[in-house]
Amino acid sequence: MPPRLTPSPALNGTLAGFRAGSLAYPNQLPKHPPHLTHTSATEVRIATAEGELVLRPLTENTLRVRVTPGSAAPEPPSYVLNQPCTPPPFQVRESSTSIQVSTRDLVASVDRATGALTFLDAEGRTLLAEVPGTRSVLPSSIRDEPTLAVAQTFLSPPEERLFGTGQFQDGYLNVRGLSRRLTQVNTQIAIPFLVSSQGYGLLWHNYGLVDLNPGDRTVPLLPAAAPDAAQASAVAIDVTTAEGTKSKTRRTGRFAGRLTISKSGPHAFLLDVGRKMANRYSVAINGRTVVDMANHWLPPTTSWISDLPVGEHLVVVQADADDEPSLVFRRITDTTTLRSPVAEALDYVVFAGDADRVIGAYRRLTGPAPLPPPWALGYIHCRERFKTQDEIVSTAAEFRRRGLPLDLIVQDWQYWGRHGWNALRFDENDYPDPAAMVRDLHALDTRLMVSVWSKIDDQSVVGKEFTARRFYIPDTTWVDFFNPEAAAFYWKNFSANLLSLGIDSWWQDATEPENDDLAGRRTHLGPGEKTRNLYPLFVNQTIYEGQRADAPDKRVFILTRSAFPGQQRYAAATWSGDIGHDWDTLRRQIPAGLNLVVTGQPYWTTDCGGFFRPGPGQFTDPSYHERFLRWFQFSTFSPLQRVHGYQTDTEFWCYGETVVTESRRYLDLRQRLLPYLYAQAAAITFHGSTLMRPLVMDFPTDPHALDQDGQFMFGPAFLVAPVLKPGVATWDVYLPVTPGGWFDFWTGENRGAARTVSSPAPLERIPLHVRAGSIVPLGPVKTFASEKPADPVELRIYLGADGAFTLYEDGGLDYAYESGAYAEIPIRWDENSGELTLGARRGSFPGMINERTFRIVWVRPGCGTGPDAAPARSLTSAHQG
Repeated sequence: MPPRLTPSPALNGTLAGFRAGSLAYPNQLPKHPPHLTHTSATEVRIATAEGELVLRPLTENTLRVRVTPGSAAPEPPSYVLNQPCTPPPFQVRESSTSIQVSTRDLVASVDRATGALTFLDAEGRTLLAEVPGTRSVLPSSIRDEPTLAVAQTFLSPPEERLFGTGQFQDGYLNVRGLSRRLTQVNTQIAIPFLVSSQGYGLLWHNYGLVDLNPGDRTVPLLPAAAPDAAQASAVAIDVTTAEGTKSKTRRTGRFAGRLTISKSGPHAFLLDVGRKMANRYSVAINGRTVVDMANHWLPPTTSWISDLPVGEHLVVVQADADDEPSLVFRRITDTTTLRSPVAEALDYVVFAGDADRVIGAYRRLTGPAPLPPPWALGYIHCRERFKTQDEIVSTAAEFRRRGLPLDLIVQDWQYWGRHGWNALRFDENDYPDPAAMVRDLHALDTRLMVSVWSKIDDQSVVGKEFTARRFYIPDTTWVDFFNPEAAAFYWKNFSANLLSLGIDSWWQDATEPENDDLAGRRTHLGPGEKTRNLYPLFVNQTIYEGQRADAPDKRVFILTRSAFPGQQRYAAATWSGDIGHDWDTLRRQIPAGLNLVVTGQPYWTTDCGGFFRPGPGQFTDPSYHERFLRWFQFSTFSPLQRVHGYQTDTEFWCYGETVVTESRRYLDLRQRLLPYLYAQAAAITFHGSTLMRPLVMDFPTDPHALDQDGQFMFGPAFLVAPVLKPGVATWDVYLPVTPGGWFDFWTGENRGAARTVSSPAPLERIPLHVRAGSIVPLGPVKTFASEKPADPVELRIYLGADGAFTLYEDGGLDYAYESGAYAEIPIRWDENSGELTLGARRGSFPGMINERTFRIVWVRPGCGTGPDAAPARSLTSAHQG
């Protein structure tokens, strides 16, 4: 039997021991029982067998744990937990069995017998507990420099679901028991932060490699002859690289090994191809395929869970012939392990509360997410790539001619041309007057985003200066953003050459840096292994703080390919990288995005339609058109609505009238949703909320909801279930437990709750339900966010439960809201009395509309309240501040 938590009433829920038959762990009884050595107004220090344990309450529901050996270096400042915060009052209690540190909402109890920590909420309910004897803090070294290798195992009851660790492409939403290696590479974002359905969050405070549930057994894999010689044939493909598009030759290789299972049950596997990036991994166990992924770029590791019986099993891996694959696995037990081979200390933070409260506290400690400009929430149009100034301006003009909504257009890479890679300037041969280009786009009411990289050609004019000043990471052309002087010099050139043109936002590409390229190198902060996951935080900090200083009245909006805890404070949105275009890739983006946003990074998107697309045939292929439209429906209910594609003219009209017509439907809907979206953005900034929400955030006690990996909430109102297969007319949707049930957005039918329904899903319709009690503001159809005020506002009141909503407005373009220049209108619906209350407007800002008109729609079953349908009952009301 796996280890199970056995609370003892005498210990008030702390860990007393294991049930019979539990796993054995070393050092369960420390030679030197823990004892209190020091207390202050901010922390408690306890001597343990592993070294000094510091317990530091950070907020009423947050506590940091830090363990170092006696010879540890002084504690460095945190790059993540950097927000000023007054420690809460706390109490310290000692008994013969435990040492307890208690805030209002969280108790940390150290067991005197084992040294293990248990965390309880204010009611004494166990949230999280260390497994005795599994705390490891061992001296180590990295390239002759001292470091620590640290690990900790926690109990995880069978009913627990765990979410987070960032954006991964393995398709798993619930990561309990799963093995993952957290590194930064294209399509993968490593954020060592977990949120539990049991009511806690856990931040593993480490900047280097992190292993989640690392395997303890290895499967030797040896090259094996392919049954079909054609499998080994060479294939030439064009791929994106850090030096532009390059042709690569790839051959498929076959590797085989055997493993023995001594106890049946679920086992977690991790495959590592042995190189910095992969392009194919197919894994079969006993002839049954368990993993099959192919793309021009894939992360070097992938994970899965297989339920295996006792006995010997044949594993066959197909990968690149030049790969050196390795495979590790472990039997899944009721535990969660986190391990880092390079660390300053064993260091983690525990947050108590539901997911919203956890993320709110996390942002309080790591920084709030600034408000994006409203145009960032409209439609963002990309392609790889616009090649001339005339081409990008004429494309924006064609959107306007066709009346298709467009807010932001993107200039992807290589506009620098003859000046060298990312030379921070436009090639005048193709872009003769970039400042005029920006003005022309602005005259078309279109904003411009430009791709800028973290590496610079060392033979370019500016690159030679970086070389002379030793501002590169050695043996690369990646700028060493850990060096404040290098970062300042980068921004100086960036500001003078690009910001000065009037460009509105920035696409900070390849901020991992690409392919985990810090491993094995030295940075300004020391060996790259210590900071290999931290690089994107420093890149985006440089851009955000630079623009705030040089253009203080202009909101920063960044799109970046990688992230780390705390990065939300730098106005940085992320996307899922250079993904493929098939249905399985689309399916995997939903858990990838949900596990990213639950780590506190609120703004995320994908390359809608896939980055690597199916070539010239895509423009006339009905099957691809169907997939694109389903993807675009999903994109409409993503934090950012965006299209992109490799070597592709991605404009809707390239695909024919059906694609234009159906895309327009969702472009228009996105514009109508802007009052709702901007209110949710304000909730993110002011209250630590989350827009794209895994169901654990709203339905943590509904086990069926927790297991839905293809559905999510979009703000408090919408349940979104994208269609993820071709040729369907209906789509199964689980409707979680909620008072008053769920309304079909398109028909107004109330379909109940706590059941799975077959939702109509013709090509033009994404399955979309609205929770009873929701108040949804819809604005007019527009072709860009600032075309006209959101007036009148249609208020949809979904009957069946009490409801509340706060309509938020501000100037939209600057940071005056930080000084209180904004307005809110509280709206409430009381189901029992049947009263709708439009509260008095609070606050003001320059340019505010003094009088508002609301068109109120009560949504009852069968009233047909789709975006173009006439309401069954409405009331027009003027509202004045």
